[in-house]
Amino acid sequence: MTLGPYTYLTLSMHPGCEPHVGISFHTPRLKVRAGLLLSSPRPYLEFSTHEADVHISTTGAGPVTDTDLANAREIFNAAARYLADCEQLHAEQLADKDATDTAA
Repeated sequence: MTLGPYTYLTLSMHPGCEPHVGISFHTPRLKVRAGLLLSSPRPYLEFSTHEADVHISTTGAGPVTDTDLANAREIFNAAARYLADCEQLHAEQLADKDATDTAA
């Protein structure tokens, strides 16, 4: 079964535990942007669709900390890995499609 594009959001709340929010974007309508808020200078990263928004910024929305730098590096490395995996799979899918089209 192949699903169409969607955004999936869950909220789990258990007594005595912190709430947990999960958001999965599976849509071509995903928008990603980053910038610097000038009113209280701090960087932000935003992922959004019509159904959900995720905003990432510095700890406590305050000055940039060593932990914020480490998190930003992790995001950068994960995004680079995601890009590499997408490019590899896309190339393989194109090759498979070309092989199928040639055989037909």
